[in-house]
Amino acid sequence: MKRIIPILIAMATMVSCNPRPQSAQEQVVNNILTRVSVRQFTDQRPSDEQVQTLLRCAMAAPSAVNRQPWAFIVVDDPALLKQIGDSLPNTRVQNNAPLCFVMCGDLNKTMEGEAQEFWIHDVSACTENLLLAAHSMGLGAVWCAIQPNAERIRMARQILNIPDNLIPLCIVPVGYPAEQPAVKDKWKEENVFYNRF
Repeated sequence: MKRIIPILIAMATMVSCNPRPQSAQEQVVNNILTRVSVRQFTDQRPSDEQVQTLLRCAMAAPSAVNRQPWAFIVVDDPALLKQIGDSLPNTRVQNNAPLCFVMCGDLNKTMEGEAQEFWIHDVSACTENLLLAAHSMGLGAVWCAIQPNAERIRMARQILNIPDNLIPLCIVPVGYPAEQPAVKDKWKEENVFYNRF
């Protein structure tokens, strides 16, 4: 197993040093290992087709018992984007983002009791799908947390008229990058354990 990680990292750089077409596996691994958080955007808006593809990819995520307890608010109105950026500066929306996705859990679609909290995992999976899809299209994006911060949740609800059954997990600004952050190698062997801690 320890030998696999260097192979995967090497695969991620193949596109720049090997002229042969990448296999589907190499493309997927490269996309995962080279994704970065982009916080500065040009004013070019992604196309409607790209937005639809991002939403389809988000909704392809797994969910507990396939309940799909999610809802997405696509915000591209400049006045609303400004309001979000002014009220929630952590979202980076004020950095010229032409649109953002508000990733919400829908409590009307969750299981009951303790299992209700699985919506957090489900919407997180959606968010990662969206980030990876955006990267594969040459778009930049960044995951900006809302939940569990009560004030951020309150502000998002107020600005976007979000009903009580929806909880905004995060806001994801998406656009064409105006920066090229360095790719980080986050592999740390000391964080991996086999069979037991």
